[in-house]
Amino acid sequence: MKKSALSPELLDKMDAYWRAANYLSVGQLYLRNNPLLREPLEPAHLRALHGNVALFSHGQFGTALAARWMAGWPRVFGVGAAGARGMLSTIAGSMMTVVGVTFSMTLVTLALASSQYTSRILRNFMRDRVTQVVLGIFAGIFTYCLIVLRTIRGGDESAFVPSIAVTFSVVMSIGGIGALIFFIHHIASSIQASNIIASVAAETMTAIDRLFPEHLEHEPEDDEEDQAAFPLTERKWQAVPSPRSGYIQGVDNGALLRLARELGTIVQMRHGVGDFVVHQGAIASLAMESPPEATVTAAVQSAYNIDRHRTVAQDAAFGVRQIVDMALRALSPGINDSTTAIMCVDYLTAILARLASRPIPSSRRFEDHELRVIAIGPSFASLLGESFDQIRGSAAGNTAILLRMLGALQTIAGFTTRSKRRLALREYVECIAELAARTVASPRDRAQIENRLKLLHEAFDREPVSSTPEARTTS
Repeated sequence: MKKSALSPELLDKMDAYWRAANYLSVGQLYLRNNPLLREPLEPAHLRALHGNVALFSHGQFGTALAARWMAGWPRVFGVGAAGARGMLSTIAGSMMTVVGVTFSMTLVTLALASSQYTSRILRNFMRDRVTQVVLGIFAGIFTYCLIVLRTIRGGDESAFVPSIAVTFSVVMSIGGIGALIFFIHHIASSIQASNIIASVAAETMTAIDRLFPEHLEHEPEDDEEDQAAFPLTERKWQAVPSPRSGYIQGVDNGALLRLARELGTIVQMRHGVGDFVVHQGAIASLAMESPPEATVTAAVQSAYNIDRHRTVAQDAAFGVRQIVDMALRALSPGINDSTTAIMCVDYLTAILARLASRPIPSSRRFEDHELRVIAIGPSFASLLGESFDQIRGSAAGNTAILLRMLGALQTIAGFTTRSKRRLALREYVECIAELAARTVASPRDRAQIENRLKLLHEAFDREPVSSTPEARTTS
């Protein structure tokens, strides 16, 4: 059978018929009168539109425009079955290659971060959303190409090539190239010491904001001195064993408080968040005359979240621990990177400054003036020691680190008026002064430290106006 192309005249007539049919269809849907447009179209000529009818008509019109546009670009959309298969196979194979490259880059980054900084930050890289999204994009493009490849049929009679789907795979592959370029830039930025330290510090400060709000509602603070000692030794305590070995990631204090109220007793925590407990070791004690029932023991155990590793969610000290580990690795003789250690001290200063002005709940939790829970939590002094004790020990003779730590203590002291916290800071200043006098040999370096100590003593002798920087600037 001989095939011939349509003449231009016939195409024009078909186009005119198509437009007239479209106008008649639209007119039947939208027009109330004035179908021939013998006068200017007005809102009164239109009938009330129904959402589904309008959506259907617009969809039909858009499909017609797309089909007509596709017909005008045969080189883009008119790919044969063999060409479409080859294109999709190439894109799918390339995506799997890129996935392998991405995995390799991620593993190299993890190895560098573990050896250069600390293995405890690997979990932060594994949770990185950018890496997860990029790997998902590549895997999604690969899966899409396989699905479209399955629908292509060859042959003269039953040939079928989903032109739009094939073209969309090309568009997605171009987007995948952009995602790969962005991922390379992200990896190069994420392994920089400043970004790693800042990320850990931001997560820690978020935990501080959640655990230690600026205002406590009806709860005593740890700095209050009216918490008289209760005769707890006169009570008989029944231990609650740990269901497994691991680190305490979190404790549901509300559940412990409700349980103590229902039993009319006191729950005493034996280990706090971040502590390691062993199987069948005591995690809590109940003030009871007889051993608790199995349901009570299970209720106490369910309030503890125990797993293989620590997290920052309820354990701000673990965030501090990660930064301290990076500082210790930087100060080790094999690396000797004082700049990274100084950055660690700076971000530790930001964390402690955030905490210095906030109240810390008392370990004794009351309900209706009745003691219900004796908790174990961090204090300002414990987090101060966690931040600077080991760094101070590794900074012997390092004038830059010692001066930075003295400046950090002065900055933190400016954020609090609480006497106990300022006393802890002053005692730490004396510890650094003793270390500097013992390990710094250069007279010039000793003079710098002595001048800084003089300024610090003067600052501690002056009582700050307020514990918040906003109030200090407005006063």
